[in-house]
Amino acid sequence: MTSDIQLSPFNTAFETGIRTLTVLVASYPTAHDLSRLVQYDYLVVHSADADGPPSLHPPLPLRSGELLVRRGLVESGLRLLISRGLAARLLSDEGVSYRAEEQAGAFLNNLRAPYLRELCACAEWVTQTFDVLGTGELEAVIKRLFAAWTTEFQPIELGTQERLF
Repeated sequence: MTSDIQLSPFNTAFETGIRTLTVLVASYPTAHDLSRLVQYDYLVVHSADADGPPSLHPPLPLRSGELLVRRGLVESGLRLLISRGLAARLLSDEGVSYRAEEQAGAFLNNLRAPYLRELCACAEWVTQTFDVLGTGELEAVIKRLFAAWTTEFQPIELGTQERLF
């Protein structure tokens, strides 16, 4: 009996968890809230959009909607990381944040895929570039990027004489 279920590592808690872990390790011992981790997850794979290193994923036209999808995936990834002792959930007066556990760096160092090496380099760039920004400043950067992407892929409006039909 064959199963119609196909297992894919893409867009899963595992994939997003590994990306989130690279960010948490790169910024260790700094902890980040969920919103920042979602924004960082986007910036890690689309780093060229923010004048960073070459992007790990292709620049799809409708990628601005990715932030909405990523939130649930990052949350699932964080639950997986926490369940394996690679990340910790921290509670404070400011809310909930997440930080890598000490063994997280050793875990990543044991993974050898070329993609992971590039991912770690992008995570280093993201944290070095954006950890210094406050929440409002980072949100402004993300809004500027989304405005640029939205404009870039809008259809060109033709004047009345230039209509195609």
